[in-house]
Amino acid sequence: MIRIGITGHRNLTPGVGDAVAALIDSHLEPYGCDLVGLSCLADGADTLFAAAVLDAGAPLEAIVPAREYRDGLPAGHHPLYDRLLAQAVLVHTLPHVESTPRAHLEAGRLLVERCDQLVAVWDGEPARGPGGTADIVAYARSLHRPVSVLWPEGARR
Repeated sequence: MIRIGITGHRNLTPGVGDAVAALIDSHLEPYGCDLVGLSCLADGADTLFAAAVLDAGAPLEAIVPAREYRDGLPAGHHPLYDRLLAQAVLVHTLPHVESTPRAHLEAGRLLVERCDQLVAVWDGEPARGPGGTADIVAYARSLHRPVSVLWPEGARR
């Protein structure tokens, strides 16, 4: 069984989000339910991936960067976050209280360390802050983890 982690952009526009969901579905399809998905469950790529993992009948592991992580997510995302978190077979909670860039970076690194392959929903641009997608991709590559970059052609954040 392969362990696949996700890193990717948040705040995707509806059109980009639909295209990303299709790319994720296509990427995961060959594995069927023979995978474990790892996600921090943030809005955007993380939840699109987590939903695809669960739809495939595969187990989901969640990584929670801090006790106040949920509070830092958009309020409209809370119901989906709660539902996905409840469906996770295992939840890794880091010891941080506040949801800071440092906590996010550490969560991303833990996710990379626990996966066999990383899916990156990434436009190829530098991270906008510590712990961003580019940082997690760089860390995965430094550990020689295979990284599959998924980004819709012509899409912009």
